[in-house]
Amino acid sequence: MQETHHYVIGDLQGCLTPFLDLQRQLPLSADAQLIFAGDLINRGPQSLQTLRTIMQMGQRAQAVLGNHDLHLLAVACGIRPAHRDDTLAEILQAPDREELIHWLRHRPLAIHVQDHLIVHAGVLPQWDLQQALALAGEVETMLRSDQWIAFLRHMYGNQPDRWSDDLVGYDRLRCIINAFTRVRFCQADGTMDFAVKEGAAAAPAGLTPWFDVPGRRTEEVTVVFGHWSTLGLVMRPNLIALDTGCVWGGQLSAVRLEDRALFQVQCPQARRPG
Repeated sequence: MQETHHYVIGDLQGCLTPFLDLQRQLPLSADAQLIFAGDLINRGPQSLQTLRTIMQMGQRAQAVLGNHDLHLLAVACGIRPAHRDDTLAEILQAPDREELIHWLRHRPLAIHVQDHLIVHAGVLPQWDLQQALALAGEVETMLRSDQWIAFLRHMYGNQPDRWSDDLVGYDRLRCIINAFTRVRFCQADGTMDFAVKEGAAAAPAGLTPWFDVPGRRTEEVTVVFGHWSTLGLVMRPNLIALDTGCVWGGQLSAVRLEDRALFQVQCPQARRPG
């Protein structure tokens, strides 16, 4: 029997044309699975069509939630204003808006497949694989419930910035969602930093990329993530970073989990930093 291949794709951010170009490069079998590392939409020029395309792929496509995806949910509910550089208006005005929002809020925060853990931004060093999946499940349950709008009202904020098993309520859920969708750097004790967005070499004193914190408990599984375009492509035995800056004029990258084959396309610059 032919092996099912899994392709993880970095942040699209509404750049549909590069994704279609990349998809044509992938040697896809009939049962191949595409897994998107979050931030399907926003900043790029084709957010609506990107979201529709992936949703219409059905069971062949999976996606974890990124911070831009959650931002769309909050804007759609009137909880947050749209940012000046958002490209969400087409989604918000679309006739199938409610179907798209419903589909998006039912996406997971973490996917475990082929001994790989796929998330958008990171995993706190205190969490092992099973705890990470369980905590992701707590947020997923809330987002899929009839309390999801109430949760979004309490989702934003940088505190608590350090995990404790004793956290409860919205503080607990906020800490979990910040880790999975926002973290780049941590202190040695796992305290998250949300200010520094440069690459790993620019880390201020006392901060380390979350994946380099000594004793990280997910070292036994390969973590695959996006979110960090200034970090770029990183491929280590137990780590794959896939945000190669498509929306900024970089590349869109995909990796086949079974053999680590890398596929990339060059992207037009849809957004300028600043």
